[in-house]
Amino acid sequence: MQKTLIPAVLVAAALSCQAPQPQEPEPMKPQKIVVYQVFTRLFGNTNTTNKPWGTKEENGVGKFNDFTDTALEEIKKLGISHIWYTGVPHHGVIGDFPEIGVNSDDPDIIKGRAGSPYAVRDYYQVNPDLAVDVTKRMEEFEALIARTHKHDMKVIIDIVPNHVSRFYEGKNNPAGVRDFGADDDKMVEYTKNNNFYYIPGKAFQVPEPKNGYQPLGGEKHPLADGKFDENPAKWTGNGSRLAQPDFYDWYETVKINYGVSPDGKKDFDELPSGAEKLDWKAHYDFWQGKDVPDSWEKFKDITQFWLGKGVDGFRFDMAEMVPVEFWSYLNSHIKKTNPEAFLLAEVYNPNLYRDYIHKGKMDYLYDKVELYDTLKHIIQGHGSTDNLVPILAGLKDIQHHMLHFLENHDEQRISSPEFAGNPWKAMPAMVVSATVSTSPTMIYFGQEVGEPGAEDAGFGDPSRTSIFDYIGVPQHQKWMNGGKFDGGQLSENEKALRNYYSEVLNFTRNSSALMGEYLELHTFNRYENPDYTNKAFAFARWDDSQKLIVVTNFDEFKSVKTTLKLSPELLKAWNLKAGEREIKEVMFGKKKTKLRVTSEGAEIDLDFGPWESAVFEIQ
Repeated sequence: MQKTLIPAVLVAAALSCQAPQPQEPEPMKPQKIVVYQVFTRLFGNTNTTNKPWGTKEENGVGKFNDFTDTALEEIKKLGISHIWYTGVPHHGVIGDFPEIGVNSDDPDIIKGRAGSPYAVRDYYQVNPDLAVDVTKRMEEFEALIARTHKHDMKVIIDIVPNHVSRFYEGKNNPAGVRDFGADDDKMVEYTKNNNFYYIPGKAFQVPEPKNGYQPLGGEKHPLADGKFDENPAKWTGNGSRLAQPDFYDWYETVKINYGVSPDGKKDFDELPSGAEKLDWKAHYDFWQGKDVPDSWEKFKDITQFWLGKGVDGFRFDMAEMVPVEFWSYLNSHIKKTNPEAFLLAEVYNPNLYRDYIHKGKMDYLYDKVELYDTLKHIIQGHGSTDNLVPILAGLKDIQHHMLHFLENHDEQRISSPEFAGNPWKAMPAMVVSATVSTSPTMIYFGQEVGEPGAEDAGFGDPSRTSIFDYIGVPQHQKWMNGGKFDGGQLSENEKALRNYYSEVLNFTRNSSALMGEYLELHTFNRYENPDYTNKAFAFARWDDSQKLIVVTNFDEFKSVKTTLKLSPELLKAWNLKAGEREIKEVMFGKKKTKLRVTSEGAEIDLDFGPWESAVFEIQ
């Protein structure tokens, strides 16, 4: 990673943080959720070759067993409550596994050499690449679930209801379970209980490649002939109705039919009026005895299978492409089995947020389009913190349900030149993201040590760690330190960065105020204080036992030397006594300042360096 300059005050604060001891005090309840997303295939890989389009023999591949007790304990100490193991279900992959009777997928309909985790080939098994002994791959994953639980963290896996692999092959179906499409009438485009949509009379054609693309980077393979046998052709996963989809379509997948006809007619019962006000139990009752499409039942059975394995929740891919009624059906059945199940959905249309939360019974949605995009713009030096105020106000009624993140597998790495180039630029945004609401916080493995995703992996492009290829993750590998998971190869700057993340995340896990009330102080200060700029952002968080003021400085070059004025609304809520008192930072515990309360108002002295943040507790 290119050497970066960071403010000394940030390094000093971060390095001074002691990693939390395994024996932590009894946490407060309710408590913030912190999710660690990890790309399972990449986590434990220590191979540093990183050859473009490299095989797993050349570039290495991580295994379930790489998540040792030591690794899991270090993840836990970062402040993590849930691990999202991305890429667990058996998806399309190049290579034969004769021990289990699984043949290679066709490179013409596979993206990358390792395959997309969102082209699931068999929902009742795990990716054989992830096992040391492929004949015991499920047992190895079950052992990982048990280890994760032993370290007091919950397990999340992906479910991808909108589409499956173009070559779905259920070799491990439980008794009575039929494959997707096994009973379809392929002579018609649509009927309610077909699992797929068809293009009768036309055979599938592999897309015309663009930009010089060749499967496997041009390597010879017996199946890489520009052909794939599918007749009649099926609709493609992103909804393309062409027998030859475009190269940029999701051509490796086929779309699932949920009982919605090509012209949009719904062949299932719609939710009753007022369903958005009913709990999951009422939704579960509503669906009893109803005739639902076959695909609904298949995904219900799939999620019940994984709940039975001990999985604690699911991340649902592209949920908005599936009707909200299905989510009511599926999620109420999940909650019937496990009322505490964690249900996270990828939804990008803000106009649909409330339907998928209230009618679809999702626990959490990505806050990507509004909060993430705005924070990214600010981090890059283009945006104004003024823009955060209306976003947070507009989401107030559903703020708890909007999961916050600055990285995930779809987004650019903060440290990449295409995003910020320097991971410390994002630290004010990390503080805001993690403390501004009661919603969960998520980080992506390697984020905490400044991974830039710079590799030319093959199908995957630099700036994002490839999900399609066998690749090493260099910064993360330095933290892994050959399986010691002690950060032994990290520089002092990189250790400081990880300590910073640890301090922020552990603080959010154990602060009761962050599960309480919120009041922004930004607007009041922008009107009342000309020295408080649109590069700062401040707000209050509190409950009956704790009062906090959070202040951040997004400016890369300028310090903040001014006063923060507390609004009349906050003074009324807190009923602060007149006088001057010393207050101190409670996240890093280094900064002290003065709070003055008079009959005319209240203010806090601020002296912040570039990219610096603080959380002050008011006694």
